[in-house]
Parts: sequence; C-alpha cells; structure tokens
Amino acid sequence: MNAVTQRVERSSSDTSRVAFSRLLQWLDEGADSHGVRYLEIRRRLVAYFDRRNRPSPDALADETFDRITRTLETAGRINVTPPARYCYVVARFVLLEDIRAARRSVPFDEARFAGRSTPSIAVVDEGEQALECLGRCLERLRPQDRELIVEYYRDDKRDRIERRRALAARFGITMNALGIRAFRLRASLEACVGACHRRP
Repeated sequence: MNAVTQRVERSSSDTSRVAFSRLLQWLDEGADSHGVRYLEIRRRLVAYFDRRNRPSPDALADETFDRITRTLETAGRINVTPPARYCYVVARFVLLEDIRAARRSVPFDEARFAGRSTPSIAVVDEGEQALECLGRCLERLRPQDRELIVEYYRDDKRDRIERRRALAARFGITMNALGIRAFRLRASLEACVGACHRRP
C-alpha cells in the first residue's frame, strides 16, 4: 500500500531526527529556511483542515507530514514540485479518511447501553498501558523539555496560540523555534511510546 494512502499509527511513529531533517530539506528545495518553510506549510495545512471543520486539525497536519516522511524514507525522493502541492495531495487523502472514520463512529448513548457489558478488560488494559508508557517516556525527558511539550499541547485551539506565544517568551525563543522543538519532542515521545507499547 502506498504511504500516501496508508494510515499511520501515531503511537508507533518511527519519525527520527534524520527523517525530520530529510523532510525539512525536501520542503526547502535546497535553500535552508531553518524550519520556517515547514512551519508555514504546517500552519496552512492546519487551516485547511480547520476550514473543513475537522475536530483535530493539528493532528491531521502531523499525520500528513508523517506520511510524507515515510514516503521520503522508503522512496528516497519525491519528484512533485513545488513540495506544497504534494503536501495538499496527501492532505486530501488524510481528510477523506478522517471523514470516513467519523461517519463510522457512533456517538455513545448511556441509556442505550445501560445494563450491557463494559468494554473488554483487554481494551481497558491496552489504554492503561499506553498511558503508563507515555508517563515513563515523559519522565525520561529533561524537565525543561517535559514542560515544553506538555504546555505546547495543553489547551483547546482557541487558547493554544496565546499559550504558545507565552511559552516561547518564557523559553526565550521564537514561535518558529518553539514549533520545531515541539515537533522533535513529539516524534521522540511517539517512538518511545511505540517501543514501550510493543514490549511484552
């Protein structure tokens, strides 16, 4: 299955520093923008998903970049230019899958399920294990990095921009630098959680 149409499990993402550097180089088309181009395209992708009323536009933008990163890792190159055009092609697939998944999910109705069996122990255990893994992986981060990543994703989208501005000011860095650090920390955490989750 092509990486464009393959759903990536975020919890086991193997995005590495090298893969991220390759993504930045591809987006910059040979002229190093120090991550500015990445942040600009990511902002536009978030706006693209937000305009289509998706509940998690940030996560969908990250999913889009995950797929592109995987394509770069497996194929070595992407010949579509400019890179933004390819990003939107992948984003369309991500959007369609998200819409399909939302249609398949049924809202929970307490009255309807009253007296029925609770979710299986295996499902509950799996969720608890993932949370336990996340806790362990967060503990391994330096206190400053742990504070950054937790605060970066803490609020709903309305309050998130102001919080991120305040966070960048507190750390004495630009919003661009903050976004790049958060992406790297998130990729590192996802790889750590994935490895922990796969352990028996």
